[in-house]
Amino acid sequence: MSPTPVAKAGVKSGVSTAASKPANYTKFSSKLTGSLDQISKMIEENAKMIDSIQEVALELTGSIGALHTLTVKYAGIANQVLDVLLPFMQKIPLIPAKLTAFATDLEKLTQKIIDNQVTTNKTITDVRSGLQTGDVSKLQSHAGELQNLTKTISAILPGK
Repeated sequence: MSPTPVAKAGVKSGVSTAASKPANYTKFSSKLTGSLDQISKMIEENAKMIDSIQEVALELTGSIGALHTLTVKYAGIANQVLDVLLPFMQKIPLIPAKLTAFATDLEKLTQKIIDNQVTTNKTITDVRSGLQTGDVSKLQSHAGELQNLTKTISAILPGK
């Protein structure tokens, strides 16, 4: 058996009993209150900018929605025309192969736009809804989809 430790004067089980001295420390609640006050002040100072960013984002979402509607409309028309012309172009030997290949690629592109219409429209609608209601989780859930949409559009555009 090991010997029982003997308590030193003024110390009980490793804890100081000097309760008569006021403690010198910063209270967590004071730190948090100060931080919250600073955060509130920053929000108040930047409220106009935050609101303006939200309003601009809403307008951009509306513009993108309108452009998407227009793109889908004309992609549908172009796709219908190409569906009729492509079979003739492929049968007529006077039409250069490059022109036929271009028309085939254009038909694939318009079809891709038409096929992605529902998904793209849902993303635009959900982002707009998230901006209107301040639903950050809704916005975050579509960030990746918007990045993919931007990449897809960028890939279609001619090189810079």
